[in-house]
Amino acid sequence: MLQLKKIKKEAIPGALDKIDRYRLLNDPVEAESICRDILIIEPDNQDAIVRLILTLTDQFHRGVSTKEPLSLIAKVKNKYQCEYYKGIIYERQAKASIAKGMTDYKHNAYEWLEDAMEAFEKADKLSPPDNSDAILRWNACLRTIEKYHLTERPAEATNRLYMPLE
Repeated sequence: MLQLKKIKKEAIPGALDKIDRYRLLNDPVEAESICRDILIIEPDNQDAIVRLILTLTDQFHRGVSTKEPLSLIAKVKNKYQCEYYKGIIYERQAKASIAKGMTDYKHNAYEWLEDAMEAFEKADKLSPPDNSDAILRWNACLRTIEKYHLTERPAEATNRLYMPLE
C-alpha cells in the first residue's frame, strides 16, 4: 500500500510560500495538501494551521464544512488571530451560502455575518494600534448585509442553521 512521504523540516519555509502561491492560483486543494504535509512534521506550526484554516474556507463554495476550520481555531495560540480567523470562517461561510443561493440563505447568511462581526469586534479589542484588519472585515460584513438585503430570522423561527463557536 502506498504511503505519504514526509517533507524535510528544512523545507517548511518554502512549503509555506507554496501554500500562498497555490491559494493565489485558486488551487486551495493543493494548498491544503501542503498544509497537511507541514503539520505532519510540525503539528503546532501556527503558520500552517492558519493557512489550513484559510484553504478550507476557500473551499466552502464546494461544500467543505465549517467543522474542521472551527476545530482548528482551538490550536491557534494568539488570541487576536483566534478571534480574527473565527470571524473569517463565519464571513466566508456566509458568502458561500449567498453564492450557492441556499434555502433561507438571507437569514442564514445574516446569522453567519452577525457572528463574524462579533468575532471581529473581539479581535479589534486585541489588535495592536497599527492594525485595523478586524475593522475592515467588520465593515465588509455590514456592506454584504446591506448589498444582499440580508435579514434576521423571524422571531418565531428560532432554529439556527448552526451554533456559533464560543
